Amino acid sequence: MYDPESELSLFNLQKPGTKIKVSSDFYANLLTAKKLYELTDGSWDGTIKPLVDLWGFGTKKRITKTPEAFKIALALSKTGFHHIDIKEQHRVFKTADITLDLGSIAKGYGVDALARLFTSSGIHDVLVEIGGELAGSGNNKKGQPWSVGISKPDKQFANQKLYKIVQLNNHAIATSGNYRNFFEINGKTFSHILDPKTGFPVDNQIVSASVISKDCTFADGLATALIVMDVQKAIALVNSLEDTECLIIQKKTTQFISHVSDNFDRFVKK
Repeated sequence: MYDPESELSLFNLQKPGTKIKVSSDFYANLLTAKKLYELTDGSWDGTIKPLVDLWGFGTKKRITKTPEAFKIALALSKTGFHHIDIKEQHRVFKTADITLDLGSIAKGYGVDALARLFTSSGIHDVLVEIGGELAGSGNNKKGQPWSVGISKPDKQFANQKLYKIVQLNNHAIATSGNYRNFFEINGKTFSHILDPKTGFPVDNQIVSASVISKDCTFADGLATALIVMDVQKAIALVNSLEDTECLIIQKKTTQFISHVSDNFDRFVKK
């Protein structure tokens, strides 16, 4: 998003209806983005950059007062991943003037790409990490599955200890949270994770969501979506997915409450 010459930026400059051919990496991300958008009924949407900028979390400056309702409505009118038409042979086009931002799955894709590079080179005992998203295959030097920590989602950095330790055996994990990137106005906290349907930062007491899956790109985006969704619907969605588990943490007053998918505990280090 910060490179005007990037493939993403050039795509965003294209006028609606202009069909272009994109790289295999870009195309793979678009397919995952479409899957996430449809699976979560729009709770994950890669076109919310106008809202992200409006709330001061994007490429624009931080804000000192909440946006007016008409500005939020205007930004919402410029969103919607369904306005991106993905064709065969890496060809895509926009049906409306929307702006794509794949930041919430790009780190996961980087993890997957590096993991594939290692395994295709014959290195099968490896842990890849980019910005907190991880994929582990094989074992560590002790001959055990890779152990990784899920942080306690506390806004006070000194209190951010380990909440859970999980083991990755040919799986990836991604965590999204609203306890690091936020601002306060008149005593109210506003998270950087926005609800694509309302245009407002999420305010549902969910402070962290971790997803374990075979695919880190998918886990990365789904973790963001789970923070937006109703907890029970989020758990039900994950339980319907093959080889995918989650931990969702809510904070009510001073207590952290865990919500886990049916088989999440099989990854927890005993």
